[in-house]
Amino acid sequence: MKVAILGAGKIARHMANAINGLDESIEAYAVGAREYEKAKEFAEKWGFQKAYGSYEEMLSDKEIDLVYVATPHSHHFEHAKLCLLHGKNVLVEKAFTANASMAKELFALADEKDLFITEAIWTRYMPSRQMILDIMNSGIIGKPVSIQANLCYSIEDVPRMQNPALAGGALLDLGIYPINFTSMVFGNDISSIQGLCEKYHTGVDAQETIWITYKDGRTASLFASMRCESDRIGVINGSNGYMEITNINNCEKISVYDNTHQLIEEHSVPKQINGYEYEVLACQKALSEGKTECMEMPHAETVLMLEWMDSLRKAWDIKYPFEK
Repeated sequence: MKVAILGAGKIARHMANAINGLDESIEAYAVGAREYEKAKEFAEKWGFQKAYGSYEEMLSDKEIDLVYVATPHSHHFEHAKLCLLHGKNVLVEKAFTANASMAKELFALADEKDLFITEAIWTRYMPSRQMILDIMNSGIIGKPVSIQANLCYSIEDVPRMQNPALAGGALLDLGIYPINFTSMVFGNDISSIQGLCEKYHTGVDAQETIWITYKDGRTASLFASMRCESDRIGVINGSNGYMEITNINNCEKISVYDNTHQLIEEHSVPKQINGYEYEVLACQKALSEGKTECMEMPHAETVLMLEWMDSLRKAWDIKYPFEK
């Protein structure tokens, strides 16, 4: 499978590193940037065969099997659509688009053209996802009742995070992870999702607390911020103990405690290149099976997560300039 990367920024470098660590069945084939010199420098550093000075030129290359879109959230819709119009299968970095309406339009276009497209939210593809479910479902913590999860990084000085025109703010960059964590662990049969946010002076959300209530009474309390560091821990609380997931953004270990707070089990996760490889391998598998989506992150799940975040932004009166 020949992989191309659209965009040559920081997250593109992470993906390139992952591709380089995989076997020869996945090729670091092409990179496209708005400036040829930037693409050329990237290709030389990361071992890509071809460099293109425009996205359109790269997407005209008939050898490409999959394009990874590595541009800011605000441009995912435009660039993923460009890929589809050029007949390319697409892996789109999270957040898939800025809102659910954009996602639905992309999925409809992909269906029309019978092309593969999926969201690259890496935690959905990692082996730790099933490990967490298996441990929880074993009954070791009793009946699961609630979740607490957070993800915070001190990145408010990053220009992209401040800028409403680039879909900045904590929610699409950070809050998306505790929300997806909750969805992966407890499912999606919720009765409500609510939240409060502190706004940055540019109008984007700087940090937020989110509450999710399930129809069966289970709850989730989530926090995300671009203004501070946090422990990044997710806790699943049960009637007979609890599980602590170290780093919900890329699980490092799973610790299980009994109802006297004694550590009774600790599970390590498989060694990885950097975590990005799992989504690439999932794409390779889906394409080899003739599928147009990944079972790890079906289209319906991507839309639903965006709808949850849309509802939060509506309550917070946050609308990106490019939204209709």
